[in-house]
Amino acid sequence: MSDHNERIEERTVYERPGVVRREVRSTSASGGSSAGWWAAALIAVVAVAGLYFFYAQNTTNAVDLQAARDTGRAEAMMDNAANRAQLAASDASRASAEASASVAEATRSAAQNASEAAEQSAQTVRESAAAASDAASEASDTTAAPPVN
Repeated sequence: MSDHNERIEERTVYERPGVVRREVRSTSASGGSSAGWWAAALIAVVAVAGLYFFYAQNTTNAVDLQAARDTGRAEAMMDNAANRAQLAASDASRASAEASASVAEATRSAAQNASEAAEQSAQTVRESAAAASDAASEASDTTAAPPVN
């Protein structure tokens, strides 16, 4: 009727006002088969392992995301520095060209002033030479040799 895995429970219930006897039989499995517990334990282990890998993957993704942010920030800073260096080089080149033009203009002006001064000095020397020549000529005319008698 029952094998060793079943348990039979018998109860007697008395009800009032009249005495009524009633028997209730119930059977329940117990003891011998533990396959259900093993299956539940295996499912629990798989669930815990899945949760571990899920959170470990999320942590790895967060680390990778932070590394990508840091890399992007570093690249942006290097691009910004390169742009600023390029602007500074452009400004320096423009300033150098302006300085060269200014030096060339100053040199041209100095050369022109030197040329004018040299021309004026030459003119003064010519005038002085002419005046000296005239003075020498006059001196020779006035100091002519005495008349011979």
